[in-house]
Amino acid sequence: MVPLWLKLGYTAFVAILVPVYTIQYGPGNFLWFSDVALLLGLAAIWLESPLLASTQAIAIAVPESGWIIEVVLRATLGVRLLGLTDYMSDPSIPPFVRALSLFHVWLPALLVWLVFRLGYDRRAFVLQTLIGTAVLVGTYLLTGPERNVNWVHRWGSLAGGWPLALSLVTFPLVFYLPAHLVLRATCPPPEPDGSRIDGHPGLPA
Repeated sequence: MVPLWLKLGYTAFVAILVPVYTIQYGPGNFLWFSDVALLLGLAAIWLESPLLASTQAIAIAVPESGWIIEVVLRATLGVRLLGLTDYMSDPSIPPFVRALSLFHVWLPALLVWLVFRLGYDRRAFVLQTLIGTAVLVGTYLLTGPERNVNWVHRWGSLAGGWPLALSLVTFPLVFYLPAHLVLRATCPPPEPDGSRIDGHPGLPA
């Protein structure tokens, strides 16, 4: 159901990005939800898994929309919103590396297209909440405040354990739930014989 050229092109892109990002930013950078979605999206495309594609679509649809809006406003009007795209104008980062970051523009559209193609698995909200919780806790334990990956170490002037606690609540309610509701209402469910990455059909919607 997913064209082979898309699978191969996506794989080639990831094969280029991973070593470049590792050298430029370090392995902790792959804990950002956009990078997690890029990697899990690779698995979703090859497995043609509705559940995995659905989880990553709801994981990044809302926050990546904010990234796209900010990068467009900065490029056209010089307007800075939350600083999500500051690194895109950082001259210390090579232009090629910054160009690779444009996957933030096409990845959410690709994942949503994949969900329309494979079907939206209603269990995605629960599963992505579990995945997101594990990523946030792992980020808190494995990275430092200087990078503030996924904002688990600092929200403005708020530091300590509170940013992690707030992120654990905010991500499911503000990011995942709206996307879940929209995709559930607009996408067909997977075919009964659709590809799955699990053998457990009982996760609630």
